[in-house]
This record gives sequence, structure tokens and C-alpha cells, in this order.
Amino acid sequence: MDPPPAPPSRPSESETVATAVDAAAERIATAGCEDPRSDAEALVADVLGISPQELGRDGAGEVGPELAAAIEERVGRRAGHEPLAYILGRAPFRAIEVAVDSRVLIPRRETELLVGVAVELPEGARVHEVGTGSGAIALALISERPDLRVSASDLSPEAAQAARENAERLGLALEVIVEEGMPERFLGEEVDLVLANLPYVTDSTIYQRSPEIQREPRIAVTGECGEDGLGVIRGLVAEVRPGQRLAMEHDTHHGPAMRQLLREATTVRDHLGGERVTVGLAP
Repeated sequence: MDPPPAPPSRPSESETVATAVDAAAERIATAGCEDPRSDAEALVADVLGISPQELGRDGAGEVGPELAAAIEERVGRRAGHEPLAYILGRAPFRAIEVAVDSRVLIPRRETELLVGVAVELPEGARVHEVGTGSGAIALALISERPDLRVSASDLSPEAAQAARENAERLGLALEVIVEEGMPERFLGEEVDLVLANLPYVTDSTIYQRSPEIQREPRIAVTGECGEDGLGVIRGLVAEVRPGQRLAMEHDTHHGPAMRQLLREATTVRDHLGGERVTVGLAP
């Protein structure tokens, strides 16, 4: 059971930026969140319309009642374990920033490995991303390799719309298809690489993870993963044409199983050393 959120503080009219950050960090820490100081700085800076790096410069400045109330509201949401990215409404991903909300999974740093695989493709290669969510992977790839032909799909119409909105906001052209798995039109077409960060957390193990992940779309976190977490991944591998090259994110303990699932497979480790993305050919 999550610890109860700390009672809200009563901001005074003379509260400074520095004391606002301190109070926010204390409340978020009391709630058991992992990085309370960074979260507090991000939330206070966002309300003030500055970057977290500028907080020190403005630390002695006063925070009026209206801004203090806005900070209090956001800190309360974070203390209730709402993901920071949802509160801010955005998340960084490689060289871009995407808008995120409860329609989509929040892009993680480890998922950037999929883009790292794809940027090594030859000029003009064809890439399709399955399960695009916010569009972060496909859009980051287009921004770095505009010569590639990139498309994306998602089974969720809401997620597909979020990806389209991000593409428009970033000024990048991305076709997003609403369809489960590999879109039928691509099954007989030559696609150089299929990218996918599909659900791989099981219905039982999700409760062993941070409370924040339970606030993200369950269809994007667990889906129909089965007992070992590989159900959705196996489904895509079985669906694509034999010999199709795929790069797929998975849990860190899935590396051996993924190398058995794909031919000529290699696994890339994430920034923490865990086996995270496997690249190989469909059997």
C-alpha cells in the first residue's frame, strides 16, 4: 500500500522560491517518491515559467499566493504518485520533447536504444514502428534521419491521435495507422526494420514496480503479455514475414528468450547494464 500523502502545507504570502522548493521536496519525499528534490525543482520551475537550472538564481524571490497555490496543486498530484511527466505534460526523448498524457506510455531513457539501432540504417531505408504511443520513437528517428521512410501504428485510436499531435507540434511528417500489430498493408511490403516497444510487464509483477507505472495505460504496460511477459512480443514476431528484421525492447531478464525467439539475434544493454533491446530476424 502506498504511504499516505503528507498533508498540504499552507503557503505564506512571503514564501520564497527556495522555501517553496524545500517544502515541495519534503512533501514528495514523505510520499515515498524516488527523486523528490528533482521533482520539486521541476514542478516549481514549471509554475514559475523558468528552467530548473534557473531556480538558484531566483531563490530569494518571493512566490505570491496564486503561484504558491499552483505549486501546491501540482505537488499534491506528485505526492499522490501521478507521474511527473503527466503533471508537466511533456517528456524529453533523445533530441526532442514530446507531449504526454494519460493516453500514452511515458517514453523512457532505455527506449532511446531503439532509435540508436535505427539511425545506423542505410540511406532511404524503410522503417515501421508498431505500438508508437506518443510517437516518441518514430519522431526522434525522423528528426535525426529525415532521409528514412518512417511510419507508425498503434491499436489505440487515442494513442495514435497523441502521436499525430506530437508530429504536428514538432513539424514532422509521420503517418500513424490505427491497427493492432503489424499493419496488413506492410505484411507483403519490404520493410528494412520494424521497431517495437510492446507491453512486457505481467499483470502480477506490475504491483512489484513503482506506483507510478500503474497510472499509465494498462494496454501499453501489460497488454496480453501472459505469465512470462512475452505474449505480445511473440505475437508480432509470428505475424511478420519470415526474415523480417526487428528491434524490440523487452525486460532485462528476457534477453535469453529473445535471442531464441529471433534468428541471428544480438542484444543491446541499457545505461544500467541490463539487456534491454534485441535485434534479429523473424524465423
